[in-house]
Amino acid sequence: MLKMKTPKTGKARRELDKRAPKLVETGKKTLILHGTKTSGVLNNVLTQIYQLKKESAVRFSRKNEDVRPFESGGEASLEFFSLKTDCSMFVFGSHSKKRPDNLVIGRTYDHHIYDLVEVGVENFKPLESFSYDKKLAPKAGSKPFIAFIGEGFDSVEELKHLKEVLLDLLRGEVVENLNLAGVDRAYICTAVSPNRVFFTHCALRLKRSGTIVPRMELVEVGPSMDFVVRRHRLPNERLRKEAMKTAKDKAKKKEKNVSKDVIEGKIGKVYIPDQKVGEMALPNKAKGVKRERREAKLRHGEGNKHASKRQKEDSQ
Repeated sequence: MLKMKTPKTGKARRELDKRAPKLVETGKKTLILHGTKTSGVLNNVLTQIYQLKKESAVRFSRKNEDVRPFESGGEASLEFFSLKTDCSMFVFGSHSKKRPDNLVIGRTYDHHIYDLVEVGVENFKPLESFSYDKKLAPKAGSKPFIAFIGEGFDSVEELKHLKEVLLDLLRGEVVENLNLAGVDRAYICTAVSPNRVFFTHCALRLKRSGTIVPRMELVEVGPSMDFVVRRHRLPNERLRKEAMKTAKDKAKKKEKNVSKDVIEGKIGKVYIPDQKVGEMALPNKAKGVKRERREAKLRHGEGNKHASKRQKEDSQ
């Protein structure tokens, strides 16, 4: 029998409540970690991805020898780190002669590996290499636009999968309403070839257009790089169906005495009980009530007089 540990403090209980499944999930956290060997370019790439997602990311600075995606037995440590940090996405960087400057972006379901995409990084340009007005720099935690340009994202299987993963990685928390003034950045992904994607990060500058909708200009602020798709692994069908399940909407409570009409719309019936006018309590200051009381007193007084006369006659 496995021993079940229950939280003993309020802080532990609140932390478990945050990690519990919800009907409407919050934004996904991203785990960023290194492999056994990395390069200077790859370290810079991981650092700048962490800066772009600083509010919703956890970064491990040490090397991890046991983490080997796409290999049997090499994913156990990755799943353990995902459970420990409560991260449902990860970016793993490694460097080797066969696969230089290698990035593995993956998602987890119930803290088990869901799918994986492996890309190589080429033509990397860091943030520092771009010159622009620092007032235009995007603010941390702002909502981005994400644009995917090219037919490959709809026709090539590898690029379609990469599009799904990048959307989850970059979009943050899903919201229904958005203030245009708070949107100050855009991620542009362009499919250059069936296995190469150009990625760049731009700031949005709003200018007057003479209408309600402002004119937008893009200012490249970095980083920018080329993603070369190497390997990818889709989730199996059973796991996909389980992960795509959504909570059923609660059945609406039936409204009584309500019907709908095409012309009149919603029609309701209102039932009013019978008005018992005779039993209604009238105010004491009503003139009619006072008159009735005076007449009742007079009648009552006359009845007492007649009764007293009869008693006297009987006594005589």
